[in-house]
Amino acid sequence: MQKKNRIGLLPRVIIAILLGLFLGYYLPDPAVRAFLTFNSIFSQFLGFMIPLIIIGLVTPAIAGIGKGAGKLLIVTVIIAYVDTILAGGLSYGAGTWLFPSMIASTGGSMPQIDKATELVPYFTINIPAMVDVMSSLVFSFIAGLSIAHYGLRTMENLFNEFKTIIEKVIEKAIIPLLPLYIFGVFLSMTHNGQARQVLLVFSQIIIVILVLHVLILIYEFCIAGAIVKRNPFRLLWNMLPAYLTALGTSSSAATIPVTLKQTEKNNVSNEVAGFVVPLCATIHLSGSAMKITACALTICLLTGLPHDPGLFIYFILMLSIIMVAAPGVPGGAIMAALAPLSSILGFNQEEQALMIALYIAMDSFGTACNVTGDGAIALAVNKFFGKKKDKSTLSSEIS
Repeated sequence: MQKKNRIGLLPRVIIAILLGLFLGYYLPDPAVRAFLTFNSIFSQFLGFMIPLIIIGLVTPAIAGIGKGAGKLLIVTVIIAYVDTILAGGLSYGAGTWLFPSMIASTGGSMPQIDKATELVPYFTINIPAMVDVMSSLVFSFIAGLSIAHYGLRTMENLFNEFKTIIEKVIEKAIIPLLPLYIFGVFLSMTHNGQARQVLLVFSQIIIVILVLHVLILIYEFCIAGAIVKRNPFRLLWNMLPAYLTALGTSSSAATIPVTLKQTEKNNVSNEVAGFVVPLCATIHLSGSAMKITACALTICLLTGLPHDPGLFIYFILMLSIIMVAAPGVPGGAIMAALAPLSSILGFNQEEQALMIALYIAMDSFGTACNVTGDGAIALAVNKFFGKKKDKSTLSSEIS
């Protein structure tokens, strides 16, 4: 029996956006209000889930990192975290320089909706979160570090099982409904006359994001090339098959075999590559952090939300931690990022939905940037741990 070909998340999101843009001009008010009602309930559910997502993903991640805190692991995690912060910082710096003039050239901020004529849902269901986002993050750090330090196996198993539940909720409930949620957002924006301005702005912003992700790869491999004293562009060229594979699959995990092969082609030892590449497929998301920062800054500029450097530095630091724990399902990174977007930047449900749509629309390029950068990290780690070390010595560094 043949398996049915399922449409991927990206095509479904694109179809949802296009349908929302088209039908927003033609659907009557009662139909638009019906979709607004769904969006209202779904956004309440997302708000309820965000703190649970943080606890379910961050706690096991911290416990797992602390448990095997060998030198090789610590160095790899620090490099991945610092690189993710640098990517977010580069994105914010470029954005504050370029985005205001781009937004001004397309007509300025989003048009304001007349409250007297604004459509509202038929009804709403209030689903308050069990705990706020910052409390869940602090709890995750305390619990994760305690599990790692004291070797609390029962607690570790409990949080790993809770992580499985959260990942299944994201994979089976949230992700499948996202296209309908995004359709409702673009339907409402088109009906209210806001869609044109948003599309004009982001058609330019996407070009900047694509250029930035190339610049990130260049600086990553220039640093790696300087460390190993080799031509950075030759090293980057060798990683091209991994980049193209990630571009096609939008999955870091699915690209691991190709990334491993190309990393070893850059003369990284089998042992270092075999440890660093699978780990970085989970914890190194520089491309994702860059995209999220750029899109978040754009929405802040469009809607008049605060976007000062101090606020965004705090946002990038928290985002980089949460990216480490992002689930390996399509759209998992942006689902985890909803926590700092709402708690730090103050995004409402419409702004969060716009972030989700924009992120997924460019997901493959962010994944390709993440995966290719894993090869640069492996080169740097190999310089310190792969040279003149046999397998037994390397194993002692890992443990």
